[in-house]
Amino acid sequence: MRTLIISDTACLILFDKIGKLDILKDLFHTVTITSKIAEEYKKETPNWIIIKDPENTSYLNAFSEILDPGEASAIALSKEIQDSLLILDDLKARQLADELKLKYTGSIGILILAKRKGLIADIDLVITKIQSTNFRISNAIINKLKSD
Repeated sequence: MRTLIISDTACLILFDKIGKLDILKDLFHTVTITSKIAEEYKKETPNWIIIKDPENTSYLNAFSEILDPGEASAIALSKEIQDSLLILDDLKARQLADELKLKYTGSIGILILAKRKGLIADIDLVITKIQSTNFRISNAIINKLKSD
């Protein structure tokens, strides 16, 4: 069975802002989001992004008490699906994913993977574009992105 990739809104917005949304398609072929994430994204999604909502509303309701609706829905969906990888950037969402023993990475982890696979020719240009957005990235993470 193939791992289902579930992205939160932050990754979609960041990659769209820096012109790298297709990296997700190039790496994973399809990415799944929930209807809440689609609402938060506020743009039409490409045909390789699949919208699927969690069936268990008790997970969704519980997670919505501590996270925003998009993150809560992504984690609830991942909780239902045995083989999934979440793309999360929010610290509280990552902490909950840790508690639930869910697999996750962040937008920078995706960029590192894309760089390793040769999908990013100029990482310095990507970093400059990221720094021109409201996405927070530390010097330590920049150095990791450059060196990895």
